[in-house]
Amino acid sequence: MSTGTLIALVDGSKYSESVCHYAAWIAKRTDATVKIYHVLGRREGAASQNLSGAIELGARSHILEELSELDAQRAKLAQAQGRAILEDARAIVEADGVNVETRLRQGDLVETVLAKEDTGDLIVIGKRGEAADFAKLHLGSNLERVVRSCRKPVFVANREFKPVSKVLIAFDGGQSALKTVDYLSRNRLLAGMPVTLAFAGVETPEIRKALENARDTLAAGGFSADIVIENGRPEAVLGKLVEEQQYDLVVMGAYGHSRIRSLIIGSTTTEMVRTCKVPILLMR
Repeated sequence: MSTGTLIALVDGSKYSESVCHYAAWIAKRTDATVKIYHVLGRREGAASQNLSGAIELGARSHILEELSELDAQRAKLAQAQGRAILEDARAIVEADGVNVETRLRQGDLVETVLAKEDTGDLIVIGKRGEAADFAKLHLGSNLERVVRSCRKPVFVANREFKPVSKVLIAFDGGQSALKTVDYLSRNRLLAGMPVTLAFAGVETPEIRKALENARDTLAAGGFSADIVIENGRPEAVLGKLVEEQQYDLVVMGAYGHSRIRSLIIGSTTTEMVRTCKVPILLMR
């Protein structure tokens, strides 16, 4: 099963290069096509604004003209910068041996993604954006909005690209975890890689059975999966496993079966994305 089309989002931040490398890596494993989007904010791309309300009564008309010209120049610069970001992204993906299409759009990022997600099968986005590169205590606001809004899987790239060869699947027995296992069993993305099904919490007969069923589903897809059960808070257990066992990718549901559904992105998911040093594939 091919991933089909990847929608990669770049903004010129330090994470954009990693996004491009991961998009190319995924595309080569799944025979997917790559479309890279850079979205200008509405104010960035606007050719002009009505500034008359900001001019005090009696001000000379040439001030308004100069402000309008300055606004138009800023819009042109923003568009030129956007095209440059896309050209850099194209060069990275093509250097990795993958054909790519680029798109410059204006408006709200999430609205753009939602309008285009039916044409794609997976979204690739950086953990943090240009304005939050070093804000380690905060996720990029666009990332959280994308995960909250999209129905498609979201691949969250970390800062440094590394080819994936060892995968940890966070499994809580919930519906999104079951869908995650089914998705991976039918997709070529992680084919041939060792995977581990990890449950954080108290083992029960029901959980053990659910893990064994998940392992059987993966085995039917050609995977050899181990099972790990450790008592503790999910984010602590998963983080420890990633660190000690050197996993290259965490796969988990954006919903937790014990979380308040209306929050959509649960606290465990948020904490993992915030602190994990490897990419995370979030399933809805």
